[in-house]
Amino acid sequence: MFQNYFKIAWRNLLRNRAFSAINIVGLAIGLSSCMLISLYVIDELSYDRFNEKADQIVRVVFKGSMMGGKFNEAHVMPPTAAALKADYPEVLESTRLRQGGSPVISMHDKLYTDNRLAYVDNNFFQVFTLPFLSGNSKAALSDPNAIVISESLARKFFGNADAVGKLLTFKGSSDKARVAGVFKDIPRNSHFRFDIFASLVNSADAKSTSWMQSEFYTYLVLPKDYDYKKLEAKLPATVEKYMGLQVQVAFGMSFNEFRKKGNLIGLYLQPLTDIHLKSDFQYDLGDNGDVRYVYIFGAVATIMLLIACINFMNLSTASSSKRAKEIGVRKVMGSAKRELVLQFLTESVLITFLAMTIAILIGVATLPLFNTLADKELAINMETIPAVVAYFILFGLFVGFFAGSYPAFFLSSFKPISVLKGNIAGSLSTGSKGFSMRSGLVVFQFGISIVLIIGTLVVYNQLRFIQNKKLGYDKEQVLVLPETWALGKNQEAFKNELLSDSRIAKVSLSGYLPAGPSYNNNFSIYPESRSTELVKSLRYDIDYDYIPTLGMKLVEGRNFSREFGTDSSAIIINQTAARTMGWKGNAVNHTIHNTLNGGKNLTYVVIGVVEDFHFRSFHEPIAPLVMILGKGSGTMIAKVKTDDIPSLVSSLEKKWNAFKPDLPFTYSFLDDRFNETYKAEQKTGKILGIFAGLTIFVACLGLFGLATFTAEQRTKEIGVRKVLGASVPGIVVLLSRDFMKLICIAMLIAAPVAWWVMNKWLQGFAYKIEITWWMFGLAGILSLAVALLTVSFQSVKAALMNPVKSLRAE
Repeated sequence: MFQNYFKIAWRNLLRNRAFSAINIVGLAIGLSSCMLISLYVIDELSYDRFNEKADQIVRVVFKGSMMGGKFNEAHVMPPTAAALKADYPEVLESTRLRQGGSPVISMHDKLYTDNRLAYVDNNFFQVFTLPFLSGNSKAALSDPNAIVISESLARKFFGNADAVGKLLTFKGSSDKARVAGVFKDIPRNSHFRFDIFASLVNSADAKSTSWMQSEFYTYLVLPKDYDYKKLEAKLPATVEKYMGLQVQVAFGMSFNEFRKKGNLIGLYLQPLTDIHLKSDFQYDLGDNGDVRYVYIFGAVATIMLLIACINFMNLSTASSSKRAKEIGVRKVMGSAKRELVLQFLTESVLITFLAMTIAILIGVATLPLFNTLADKELAINMETIPAVVAYFILFGLFVGFFAGSYPAFFLSSFKPISVLKGNIAGSLSTGSKGFSMRSGLVVFQFGISIVLIIGTLVVYNQLRFIQNKKLGYDKEQVLVLPETWALGKNQEAFKNELLSDSRIAKVSLSGYLPAGPSYNNNFSIYPESRSTELVKSLRYDIDYDYIPTLGMKLVEGRNFSREFGTDSSAIIINQTAARTMGWKGNAVNHTIHNTLNGGKNLTYVVIGVVEDFHFRSFHEPIAPLVMILGKGSGTMIAKVKTDDIPSLVSSLEKKWNAFKPDLPFTYSFLDDRFNETYKAEQKTGKILGIFAGLTIFVACLGLFGLATFTAEQRTKEIGVRKVLGASVPGIVVLLSRDFMKLICIAMLIAAPVAWWVMNKWLQGFAYKIEITWWMFGLAGILSLAVALLTVSFQSVKAALMNPVKSLRAE
């Protein structure tokens, strides 16, 4: 029986090649898009789930506000882990991690700087699932000089030899580090990735009892199925217990008074599996994703598939008049409705599996390009092929039945008497329920397409706004030279070499950069003698040339100057800090106090106010910032005044090598670092734009099919109209008018939906564009233009047909 169904289905596909091709191509594009996005979504949701205790681990974070300024920090104070473990029996285990940067490793007369180091507690590998290939994971870091390294690093340094017991030399350290273990490379879907782990055993900072400094990433293991919110509710008491006395010593007020002033600080818990997608914390360990984009791309994948399925329903029901007599004859000959339903579902499943085959080929071919766009390493390998094949068989059956169910039941319900008399064709062409259903589906398709077009326009214009907005500093042609600390005492000499080059205007020595990775230093201050008005700010240590090199503008006072010996106790603040202190327009000569440096009360005199500049992303408002005169930090910033960058870089590299430093010459540009900050938004804009185009293309395929069917249905009508004097433009308008009405209805429905969705997205930015009318107008015009071109092709073809042939058509 099924063999017969497949034989008839195959013959029908060959007989209706145009409709079959449109169905298969549309479904293939929808399925391949769905496949690629599904791989992306699955990867995003998989972060940190490789850990055996993933559902039990939470991270302790620090959140609060001071003087209205909010802060969210991913790391906490050194004693937090031990305190929570001691005070709460539900904390089964606690462990800490502290970043160690990228040390310079000397091996075989070569220097390596591209490896990340972290210091951890001894029990770190009992909390996180990082399998050891050699060594004892429980005792590996009991020795202060012991380290454990990744499999890749062990292979790079020691080849196939056993790395355990081998020694590594870190530049700047007199002690050699002994390899005590080798762990399997950390999966890419982890919120942290390090190549080397060292022990915190001898770290003085790790033993600190201060609750006024942080930098320790702290993780807790809770019982299975335990609600972490219950423990989180107890943490305010912990904060008061341990921080209360230190707050009183630092600020001269009780903890209750501190809170009454509007200062709210506290510890909170974050599930490990939420870190990658639901983190908005400063100083996080890696580039996190955003759950909003997972929702957006998941919705796009579903929509692409829906639109492809809608095309199938539309074309199947639209072409029903061609099958009407076949159905009538079958029913007269005794075919039951069930058999007809199975026949049409068989055709649907056959089309789906043909489309699936093409979709897999398209998906595999375009996966490298998609990985480049999404910054992923997605792959379909031998291990996953059986699961993928099973998934796609089930998925194909589901899509086949879903897309074919409505046409199957619709076509099999025709009454044989009406069909054989030819009434079905007339009813389909005059606005029956079938036509109403198809109209609704066309509106849905183009409504979604218009939403995606508007979304792409909003994302593009927000990114353009970010690129063009006045930042408060000059990011163009600013060269950043990291690792200049490797020059040692020759840093100043190298700086002078740079200044002697006519292609370089100014040079500053500071690791505090307004874009990209930067040094960070929190600084709690209060104005004059008002110690209760504490402000949490960010501190930049800069030199005399920092402000002019970056083209910043002083709105009050002056810059640091070598002519003033007292500038060592001077300070420059930004406009936001001045407003927070209540000194708008008259901040110069006021004093600022800092009491968090070993309990000492440091006093600074304000000598200038710098115009607010964006030193964090546009997602966050500009916060209070202070600048003090600091020592060189090992990074140089050079303002360049030439377009011949390759020649300049080559010259600088020669000057660098002349000093024979241990490290190779490296550089970056400030504008590139700035763009990197918005990589997620740029990625979203590109992917959204591509899938918006694909959605419109698939929708137009369906529209093309419907226009073809409409033209065929009205062939005789067109012939009569031409005989009676109708013009070609008049006939084109006649055939296109109904479709244009549907696009206009789709626009009216899509506009408010698009505004709501994109307004929600823009709320994630502290500085953003306004969604304006022209975006909706442009989306509507584009949709109408594309739809009109699609429909007009068939309309013009029908209008130009010889009326004699039209009138003879059956």
